[in-house]
Amino acid sequence: MAVSGDRLERIGDYPFDRLRALLNPVTPRVNEPIMLSIGEPQHTPPPIIKETVSEHAALWGRYPPMAGTAEFRRAVADWLTRRYALPDGLLDPDKNVIPVSGTREALFMIALAAVPERGEGAAPPAVLMPNPFYQVYLGAAVVAGGEPVLVPATREVGFLPDFVALDAATLARTALAYYCSPANPQGAIAALDTLRALVRLARRHGFVMAFDECYSEIYAADPPPGGLAACAAEGGGLEGVLVFNSLSKRSSAPGLRSGFVAGDERLIRRFTRLREYGGAAPPLPLLAAATALWRDEAHVAENRALYRKKFDLAEAALGGKHGFYRPDGGFYLWLEVGDGEAAAQRLWREAGIRVMPGAYLARADASGRNPGAGYIRCALVHDLETTDRALQRMRAVL
Repeated sequence: MAVSGDRLERIGDYPFDRLRALLNPVTPRVNEPIMLSIGEPQHTPPPIIKETVSEHAALWGRYPPMAGTAEFRRAVADWLTRRYALPDGLLDPDKNVIPVSGTREALFMIALAAVPERGEGAAPPAVLMPNPFYQVYLGAAVVAGGEPVLVPATREVGFLPDFVALDAATLARTALAYYCSPANPQGAIAALDTLRALVRLARRHGFVMAFDECYSEIYAADPPPGGLAACAAEGGGLEGVLVFNSLSKRSSAPGLRSGFVAGDERLIRRFTRLREYGGAAPPLPLLAAATALWRDEAHVAENRALYRKKFDLAEAALGGKHGFYRPDGGFYLWLEVGDGEAAAQRLWREAGIRVMPGAYLARADASGRNPGAGYIRCALVHDLETTDRALQRMRAVL
């Protein structure tokens, strides 16, 4: 138990705990605070959720199987095949797909399945991740007994990490790599050739390549390529690759806690075995709603159009200031403000706008530089009117 405690200490405080410590002592000067700190979509969820859950209410009385339902697995496999123009037969719904209760759980637990025990005297297995990064990656790596290897994802490298450029010794001991495209928080999208190179790298060095694609359906222009499309282009089936996606962003349904993992059959079996001991299977009525959502694209197109309108508002309010750019994907602004913590305090005090300091989403490198320290992350998750009000306040204060 002492080891677990030590590992939890090494992770440090979760970003939102740090944010509360920073801002809770500060009293805003406005009566209507607006929360832009958390990526929790506030769009009205599709009515299909309520309708389908109600139709399947009798299923609340049954324990859900860990593998979900055949209907769900088929709906996901069909969606992936359509979305990424995959060849027929690449995905077997019963072998290559499993539902999860949101991808946070899945992204965390995959490290427990992928990181091997450390041999006596051996260097710890490496877990690659971008810096800045989704904090679950770091926690998963440390708790699983791996060594987080944070690879810069700064403006200088297009906000995407270059795992291919890592030294041979690090790659030789890598057990798992997390790669997020569109990136959280910067919104950068990796090209298909980049994803193909990552697939080749993982296969060459024998590690698990985990593609976090939770923002894949929120984009400015062309649909982002994905890990399974890279597999199809490379050949060799789905070896070494898992993709993670959910309905939280795509369908504005974060409370549904519904996602999936798809990919390498061997890894899916191993992951399923782990989840049978410690995972939470999605309830059957919610799984039925998720099945219906993966089969419908109309609500997704409406959702995407609304985000584009909000970025129009953001560009009008902040264009030309604070390093503003329209991200290729996702729904965050990643603004350069000099000192992210100071800017977050000022925005909360003077405008009642709660944002996330970029330093809380990154770690300092070997030189002591935190690549997120000069930034704030702002989630454009509210309706148009609320978003516009928040942006006008931000412009006045910043």
